[in-house]
Amino acid sequence: MIVLTERQELILSRVVEAHQATAQPVGSKTLANDPHLACGPSTIRGELAVLEEQGLLAHPHTSAGRIPTDAGRRFYVDRLLPHGQRAELDLPIVESEVDQAMRVTSATLAKVTNLLAIVSAPPLEAATVRHVEVLTLQPHVAMVVVITSTGSVAKRLVSFEQAIDAGLIAWAAEYLNERLTGHELGARTVTARLSDSSLGESERGFLGALLPVFDDLRSDSEVMLYVEGAGRLLGDNRLDNLSEINELLSALERRVALLGVLRVALAERDVLVRIGSENELPALQSLALVGAGYGPRAQKLGTVSVIGPLQMDYGVVIATVREAAWQLSRYIEDADAA
Repeated sequence: MIVLTERQELILSRVVEAHQATAQPVGSKTLANDPHLACGPSTIRGELAVLEEQGLLAHPHTSAGRIPTDAGRRFYVDRLLPHGQRAELDLPIVESEVDQAMRVTSATLAKVTNLLAIVSAPPLEAATVRHVEVLTLQPHVAMVVVITSTGSVAKRLVSFEQAIDAGLIAWAAEYLNERLTGHELGARTVTARLSDSSLGESERGFLGALLPVFDDLRSDSEVMLYVEGAGRLLGDNRLDNLSEINELLSALERRVALLGVLRVALAERDVLVRIGSENELPALQSLALVGAGYGPRAQKLGTVSVIGPLQMDYGVVIATVREAAWQLSRYIEDADAA
């Protein structure tokens, strides 16, 4: 475990924060102008050398200044940033459906942080049926609507050769809600819950025509990632070189692999931070990822994440991601209770 003096911690903080602001190496003369550092350039140079020996700073051969290493940024995030900070963030998602809520969250995060924002939707296996509605649109056309506990909505129109009996419509709505509400959406679960040998031929046939709506829900929820901010991040030259841009684009294209990385945040009690080489996915090893899980207290359902350059403002990004995850968690809880 690395142990630093108070002055060394302060110098490391100043190097990390100056590099965040300028993306340039930080020299001893710059640090000597800091009113909180009551020491001269020679003393600061000595402390910089110690921090470099500890592996927390690097010394580019083209410059007299230092830049933080991945380990230096990790020390800064873990030991020098205040914990539990909350950010002011306005997510207008209270009355939204889940799809709109995810899109608004990713768009707002990208705008506030000026980085790439990714929100993963709750997986199907975490959702249960909240309500089923069966309606008559025309004499020969019925509509079935399924609402899940995570706010997802699926609907399907079903045409019949003969006019639909109003009593059959009312029975189907009552039967589906009685048998499926509160249960998972998996194909086996739906089939098992609706297996009833006592039903007549007309009832079984009618239910069979309505059940494809559940297949629609399953097919739409395989890998849902809501991504915003890629154009802004690339257009503002926030990444250092073409290889970093290619790595980021590769990560976005490989959504399944990216989803696996983001899901690591589900096991974290607070915010997950992965810096540079700490990322297992090669495409992210020159970038930083900040993510947090959201969902009701008993279970995390999805993730809110931001990806950007190593010199991102970790304090701001961590607090913003934490707040977005908290607000999405409240949204999911309210939707489940409704």
